Amino acid sequence: MPHPKRKILVTSALPYANGAIHIGHLVEYIQTDIWVRYQRLCGHQVVYVCGDDAHGTPIMLRARKEGLSPEDFIGRMNLEHQRDFARFDIAFDSYYSTHSTENQALCVHIYEILRKNGHIVTRDVEQFFDPMEQIFLPDRFIRGTCPNCKAPDQYGDSCEICGKHYQPTDLINPRSAVSGAIPVRKTSRHFFLRLEHFRQQLQNLLQTRFVDESVANKLREWFTTELKDWDISRDAPFFGFAIPDEADKYFYNWLDAPIGYLASLAHYLAAPAEDAIQFWQNDDLEVHHFIGKDIVYFHALFWPAMLFGAGLRPPTKLAVHGHLTVNAEKMSKSRGTFISALQYARYLDPQWLRYYFATRLTTAPSDLDLSFEDFTARVNSELVGKLANLISRAAPMLNRLLNGETGVPVVDALPLLEQLRQAKPEIAQAFEERNFAGATRQICSLADKANKFVEDNAPWVLVKTDAQAARGVLTAALEAGRILTIYLKAIVPQFARSVEQCLNIAPLEWQHIEDSMPAHKINAFVHLATRVDDKAVQSLIQENMMSEPTAVTPPSVIPPTPSTATSSSSNPSPAGPGSVEPLAPTCTIEQFAAVDLRVARVISAEDLPGSDKLLKLQLDAGALGHRVVLAGIKKAIALDQLPGRLVIFCANLAPRKMKLGTSEGMVLASGPGGTEVFLLSVDSRATPGQRVH
Repeated sequence: MPHPKRKILVTSALPYANGAIHIGHLVEYIQTDIWVRYQRLCGHQVVYVCGDDAHGTPIMLRARKEGLSPEDFIGRMNLEHQRDFARFDIAFDSYYSTHSTENQALCVHIYEILRKNGHIVTRDVEQFFDPMEQIFLPDRFIRGTCPNCKAPDQYGDSCEICGKHYQPTDLINPRSAVSGAIPVRKTSRHFFLRLEHFRQQLQNLLQTRFVDESVANKLREWFTTELKDWDISRDAPFFGFAIPDEADKYFYNWLDAPIGYLASLAHYLAAPAEDAIQFWQNDDLEVHHFIGKDIVYFHALFWPAMLFGAGLRPPTKLAVHGHLTVNAEKMSKSRGTFISALQYARYLDPQWLRYYFATRLTTAPSDLDLSFEDFTARVNSELVGKLANLISRAAPMLNRLLNGETGVPVVDALPLLEQLRQAKPEIAQAFEERNFAGATRQICSLADKANKFVEDNAPWVLVKTDAQAARGVLTAALEAGRILTIYLKAIVPQFARSVEQCLNIAPLEWQHIEDSMPAHKINAFVHLATRVDDKAVQSLIQENMMSEPTAVTPPSVIPPTPSTATSSSSNPSPAGPGSVEPLAPTCTIEQFAAVDLRVARVISAEDLPGSDKLLKLQLDAGALGHRVVLAGIKKAIALDQLPGRLVIFCANLAPRKMKLGTSEGMVLASGPGGTEVFLLSVDSRATPGQRVH
């Protein structure tokens, strides 16, 4: 009997819009995306929303430093964040911003209800003010000596040496991190949410499966004393939403950040804010927040209290993860291990990081260490050596020796295939509980058994005496690979797409584990995964030691370069000797470095009727999957000269819709045009998906 379909709203914490996405951030977004993809594989209805946390003094100061308005700055960062997430196959249904009309409407709506019901109070607070910059200083913009252990140069809210939390006004010898000036104390009226009003509701929430028990035990410590009122306001100048009917008062951005989940939902629904609230209040809806353990306080206390006060339901579950260390140490610029998503993707395949994080993520909110030695070993031995190896051996052999036609698995393989299918409930439970490490361990164990079956039956020998028996062994190997790919699909979606293409099958779903692949002809083999080159890892670290991560303009918004010079004359003439063609708009070295060039093999080439320039190329880009590129090379190269040829293409060029189809990249060529166009050559030893430097 099939399980009832679930309705699930999933969120990841909103990244702050003042810097680039780095690999520490990616732990959360990869974890969330894997869980979302698994739920969709099972046929459940899932909406995955996120967006930038776009308000606050740090953003206001960063924009000022770069000579931009805050709106222009956060707009640029939003594009860069979306580009970085797309590189790692993190697929949001809505990626929005807290600086939106929907979010402002929701913030005001919730605040007005809280105020009307007596949950908001005001009182005077004393805080530090920068006399040079004329701004009130957030805790992290004040530095001084720890009042507890006397460690110098500590933040205004906590000491990194002794771990003590304190008020900024407790710091010894405080100074502004913005101007270096000695801050002065100023008093102003602030607005507070009375958390104690919701004590019983919050305690009851912890009795549900709202958080895992290990987290709940820690949270119960909050209730040993009275809950302190939560400051929800900030003073001007501040980049955020103004509090209604108040002069120079703004909502603290931690108030509008979680409400941003609802705003992103409204954006997904393309509907007014009240429709998002109605969606949220659906009794059949599950709401799952994926967050880091450092913001549990906000999501398990402040956010539910706001929802209770506004008459709204609390989230169903908080999925809490730990922090990332690299090579067993805190990420460090000097060691080259504070790595942005963009820097990683310049050297290493994003699918590798998805797989490696999956092998380390469990239900517990434990810190996760990215050991590059372990990373290299696991990817090479497991993803490449075990999981990709099964199909990488069987498919080319079937194509080369048996016309690429599958048959019926040999009888001796049936116990193996049944064992793979019987693992389904246990692997499903591991995915549901976010125990991806447990899931990958079991998947790899099954892959070991499948590879041993191929070794024991040696189809490369058997084919010499019994072709049909060899076909049955290879069919069994491909069937085992198909089942394992379903188990892996949420973790490495590009790998799965390549398997589906190679096996010539429809997109795989969880229910297909019980099916058997019918006898049919498979496609030409496509490379599934490449090995990690330790030299690329070392190059990444070395480059990172020399420069800090930088936010750059994504290639899709770099001003286009004209393909030919034009003249203001009605009869333009070609540039002749001594003439100078006008330059295209300049780009920075960071923008140029963002162009990702890869090797691809041409699978097929076909004419596009209606165009005298374009050919439609099907490219095998290795672990990046298949790409369709429309290339203006029809007059220069014959169709039969293209299949099998290695070319260089721009892999991160935004897809472009054209009259005759969509082009998913650009093949590199040179020459003046027409019949004189020459594809850039690639060494025959290169492999599809390999980066070109």
